[in-house]
Amino acid sequence: MVVEDEPDIYELLLAMFEMWGIEGVAFVDGEEAMTWIDEADRGTPGELPELALLDIRLPGNVSGPMVGERIRKSTALNRMGIILITAYKLTGEEEKAVIEQAGADRLLYKPLPKFSELKKILEEVLNEHRVAAKPTPPPPPPAPVPKPKLRQKEK
Repeated sequence: MVVEDEPDIYELLLAMFEMWGIEGVAFVDGEEAMTWIDEADRGTPGELPELALLDIRLPGNVSGPMVGERIRKSTALNRMGIILITAYKLTGEEEKAVIEQAGADRLLYKPLPKFSELKKILEEVLNEHRVAAKPTPPPPPPAPVPKPKLRQKEK
């Protein structure tokens, strides 16, 4: 899932996803993304993405961190990896605030890393969430307790 208002960037990201065999959906603003998340929560059919790349600053009233916050509350998407992206330099406090609000795993600055490095980052986030999403196996059943042997009284 890509939420990015710069067509060149979201087209590049979707092309990269396609090369890696990942289904992708793209939105140019936060409002469209929120509508799609609502539909996913209502059970709209279709394959759900495992990863979201969200531009921090988007046109309209819904920012990337707000989309991330909604993803974390989603019944269908809450285990998705979230990466925030921005071209704007943030202070350490601003970085911490947007990461916390979005429940993001990473924050990347534009220009984005080279293809191989970006792929590595995306794979790391995906793997972290796949490991976290695996159900823990149930504990083994307790060993049977042997029944005591009863002795018969001698007459």
